Amino acid sequence: MPHTPLTPGQHVLLVLAHPRGDSLTARLADHIRDRLAGDSLTVDVLDLHAEGFDPRMTQADEPNWGERDKVYSAEVRSHMERVDAADLIVVVFPVWWFGLPAILKGWIDRVWNYGFAYGRREPRLRGKRMLWLGLVSYQREEFAALGWDEVLVRTLRVGISEFCGIAEASVHFVYDSLNVGEDASASADTALAGLHR
Repeated sequence: MPHTPLTPGQHVLLVLAHPRGDSLTARLADHIRDRLAGDSLTVDVLDLHAEGFDPRMTQADEPNWGERDKVYSAEVRSHMERVDAADLIVVVFPVWWFGLPAILKGWIDRVWNYGFAYGRREPRLRGKRMLWLGLVSYQREEFAALGWDEVLVRTLRVGISEFCGIAEASVHFVYDSLNVGEDASASADTALAGLHR
Protein backbone atom coordinates (compact mmCIF):
# COMPACT_ATOMS: atom_id res chain seq x y z
CA MET A 1 0.00 0.00 0.00
CA PRO A 2 1.46 3.44 -0.90
CA HIS A 3 2.49 5.69 1.95
CA THR A 4 0.52 8.94 2.28
CA PRO A 5 2.61 11.83 3.66
CA LEU A 6 0.96 14.44 5.85
CA THR A 7 0.08 17.70 4.12
CA PRO A 8 -0.66 21.19 5.51
CA GLY A 9 -4.28 21.69 6.51
CA GLN A 10 -4.89 18.12 7.59
CA HIS A 11 -6.49 17.53 10.98
CA VAL A 12 -4.97 15.61 13.88
CA LEU A 13 -6.66 14.11 16.93
CA LEU A 14 -4.02 14.00 19.68
CA VAL A 15 -5.13 11.71 22.51
CA LEU A 16 -3.41 11.96 25.91
CA ALA A 17 -3.91 9.31 28.59
CA HIS A 18 -2.16 10.37 31.80
CA PRO A 19 -3.68 11.77 35.02
CA ARG A 20 -0.95 14.36 35.68
CA GLY A 21 -0.49 17.44 33.56
CA ASP A 22 3.16 17.70 34.65
CA SER A 23 4.04 14.13 33.65
CA LEU A 24 6.57 13.31 30.95
CA THR A 25 3.69 11.84 28.96
CA ALA A 26 1.78 15.15 29.08
CA ARG A 27 4.89 17.18 28.27
CA LEU A 28 5.57 14.92 25.31
CA ALA A 29 1.97 15.40 24.09
CA ASP A 30 2.49 19.18 24.33
CA HIS A 31 5.69 18.86 22.31
CA ILE A 32 3.92 16.79 19.66
CA ARG A 33 1.03 19.29 19.50
CA ASP A 34 3.47 22.15 18.92
CA ARG A 35 5.41 20.23 16.26
CA LEU A 36 2.25 19.26 14.37
CA ALA A 37 0.81 22.78 14.57
CA GLY A 38 4.18 24.07 13.31
CA ASP A 39 3.71 21.83 10.27
CA SER A 40 0.45 23.71 9.50
CA LEU A 41 -1.78 20.90 10.75
CA THR A 42 -4.82 21.58 12.94
CA VAL A 43 -4.70 19.72 16.25
CA ASP A 44 -7.58 18.67 18.50
CA VAL A 45 -6.11 17.71 21.89
CA LEU A 46 -8.20 15.09 23.68
CA ASP A 47 -6.91 14.87 27.26
CA LEU A 48 -8.99 11.97 28.55
CA HIS A 49 -8.42 12.74 32.24
CA ALA A 50 -8.82 16.52 31.96
CA GLU A 51 -12.05 16.08 30.02
CA GLY A 52 -13.39 13.60 32.58
CA PHE A 53 -13.91 10.73 30.16
CA ASP A 54 -15.57 7.77 31.87
CA PRO A 55 -13.87 4.55 30.69
CA ARG A 56 -16.51 2.25 32.18
CA MET A 57 -18.67 0.41 29.69
CA THR A 58 -22.36 1.12 30.15
CA GLN A 59 -25.44 -0.59 28.79
CA ALA A 60 -25.98 2.42 26.54
CA ASP A 61 -22.62 1.82 24.86
CA GLU A 62 -22.42 -1.96 24.92
CA PRO A 63 -22.22 -3.29 21.35
CA ASN A 64 -25.40 -4.84 20.01
CA TRP A 65 -24.35 -7.37 17.37
CA GLY A 66 -27.88 -7.40 16.00
CA GLU A 67 -28.07 -3.63 15.57
CA ARG A 68 -25.10 -2.21 13.67
CA ASP A 69 -26.65 1.27 13.60
CA LYS A 70 -27.26 1.44 17.34
CA VAL A 71 -27.26 5.03 18.66
CA TYR A 72 -24.68 5.22 21.43
CA SER A 73 -24.59 7.68 24.35
CA ALA A 74 -24.12 11.40 23.73
CA GLU A 75 -20.65 11.29 25.30
CA VAL A 76 -19.52 8.48 23.01
CA ARG A 77 -21.06 10.07 19.92
CA SER A 78 -19.15 13.29 20.59
CA HIS A 79 -15.89 11.32 20.73
CA MET A 80 -16.79 9.43 17.57
CA GLU A 81 -17.22 12.76 15.80
CA ARG A 82 -13.71 13.80 16.86
CA VAL A 83 -12.26 10.52 15.57
CA ASP A 84 -14.25 10.89 12.34
CA ALA A 85 -12.88 14.40 11.76
CA ALA A 86 -9.23 13.36 12.03
CA ASP A 87 -6.88 12.55 9.16
CA LEU A 88 -4.27 11.41 11.70
CA ILE A 89 -4.78 10.03 15.21
CA VAL A 90 -1.83 10.23 17.61
CA VAL A 91 -2.17 8.49 20.97
CA VAL A 92 0.35 9.31 23.72
CA PHE A 93 0.29 7.08 26.78
CA PRO A 94 2.38 5.36 29.46
CA VAL A 95 2.70 1.59 29.14
CA TRP A 96 1.32 0.28 32.42
CA TRP A 97 1.27 -3.44 33.22
CA PHE A 98 2.53 -4.05 29.66
CA GLY A 99 -0.60 -2.55 28.15
CA LEU A 100 -2.83 0.49 27.87
CA PRO A 101 -3.86 2.56 30.91
CA ALA A 102 -7.44 1.80 31.97
CA ILE A 103 -8.80 5.13 30.75
CA LEU A 104 -7.36 4.58 27.27
CA LYS A 105 -8.54 0.96 27.09
CA GLY A 106 -12.01 2.18 28.13
CA TRP A 107 -11.90 4.86 25.42
CA ILE A 108 -11.19 2.21 22.81
CA ASP A 109 -13.89 -0.08 24.24
CA ARG A 110 -16.60 2.60 24.31
CA VAL A 111 -15.74 4.82 21.34
CA TRP A 112 -14.17 2.44 18.81
CA ASN A 113 -17.41 0.56 18.84
CA TYR A 114 -19.35 -1.82 16.62
CA GLY A 115 -20.94 -0.08 13.67
CA PHE A 116 -18.57 2.87 13.97
CA ALA A 117 -14.97 1.67 14.01
CA TYR A 118 -15.66 -1.88 12.82
CA GLY A 119 -18.49 -4.09 11.63
CA ARG A 120 -19.09 -2.52 8.19
CA ARG A 121 -18.08 -3.80 4.77
CA GLU A 122 -16.34 -0.46 4.08
CA PRO A 123 -14.55 0.63 7.28
CA ARG A 124 -15.39 4.23 8.22
CA LEU A 125 -11.85 4.81 9.49
CA ARG A 126 -10.15 3.62 6.30
CA GLY A 127 -7.76 6.22 4.91
CA LYS A 128 -6.82 7.64 8.30
CA ARG A 129 -3.33 7.30 9.72
CA MET A 130 -2.41 6.45 13.27
CA LEU A 131 0.60 6.73 15.57
CA TRP A 132 0.70 5.04 18.96
CA LEU A 133 3.42 6.59 21.14
CA GLY A 134 4.00 4.64 24.35
CA LEU A 135 6.36 5.51 27.18
CA VAL A 136 8.12 2.44 28.57
CA SER A 137 10.25 2.35 31.73
CA TYR A 138 12.38 -0.52 30.40
CA GLN A 139 15.50 -0.15 28.29
CA ARG A 140 14.89 -1.06 24.63
CA GLU A 141 16.98 -4.25 24.76
CA GLU A 142 15.32 -5.55 27.91
CA PHE A 143 11.81 -4.81 26.65
CA ALA A 144 12.56 -6.60 23.38
CA ALA A 145 14.19 -9.56 25.15
CA LEU A 146 11.00 -10.03 27.16
CA GLY A 147 8.98 -9.94 23.94
CA TRP A 148 6.68 -7.13 25.04
CA ASP A 149 7.49 -4.91 22.09
CA GLU A 150 6.08 -7.54 19.70
CA VAL A 151 2.99 -8.11 21.88
CA LEU A 152 2.14 -4.41 22.07
CA VAL A 153 2.84 -3.69 18.42
CA ARG A 154 0.61 -6.57 17.38
CA THR A 155 -2.18 -5.51 19.75
CA LEU A 156 -2.12 -1.82 18.80
CA ARG A 157 -1.25 -1.88 15.11
CA VAL A 158 -3.02 -5.08 14.08
CA GLY A 159 -5.60 -5.77 16.78
CA ILE A 160 -6.96 -2.22 16.93
CA SER A 161 -5.82 -0.02 14.04
CA GLU A 162 -5.83 -2.51 11.17
CA PHE A 163 -8.90 -4.30 12.54
CA CYS A 164 -10.69 -0.96 12.24
CA GLY A 165 -9.47 -0.31 8.69
CA ILE A 166 -6.47 1.91 9.45
CA ALA A 167 -3.74 0.33 7.35
CA GLU A 168 -1.17 3.10 7.89
CA ALA A 169 -0.57 2.66 11.61
CA SER A 170 2.70 2.64 13.50
CA VAL A 171 3.82 2.08 17.09
CA HIS A 172 6.76 3.93 18.58
CA PHE A 173 8.16 3.49 22.08
CA VAL A 174 10.03 6.03 24.19
CA TYR A 175 12.23 3.77 26.30
CA ASP A 176 13.75 4.28 29.76
CA SER A 177 10.99 6.81 30.49
CA LEU A 178 11.99 7.31 34.13
CA ASN A 179 15.42 8.58 33.08
CA VAL A 180 15.17 9.63 29.44
CA GLY A 181 14.70 13.36 30.12
CA GLU A 182 14.89 15.65 27.10
CA ASP A 183 15.80 12.75 24.84
CA ALA A 184 12.09 11.85 24.93
CA SER A 185 11.35 14.78 22.61
CA ALA A 186 13.98 13.61 20.15
CA SER A 187 12.44 10.13 20.19
CA ALA A 188 8.99 11.60 19.51
CA ASP A 189 10.45 13.71 16.70
CA THR A 190 11.77 10.54 15.07
CA ALA A 191 8.28 9.03 15.15
CA LEU A 192 6.74 12.23 13.73
CA ALA A 193 9.35 12.43 10.97
CA GLY A 194 8.16 9.04 9.76
CA LEU A 195 4.71 10.53 9.13
CA HIS A 196 6.11 12.94 6.54
CA ARG A 197 7.89 10.33 4.42
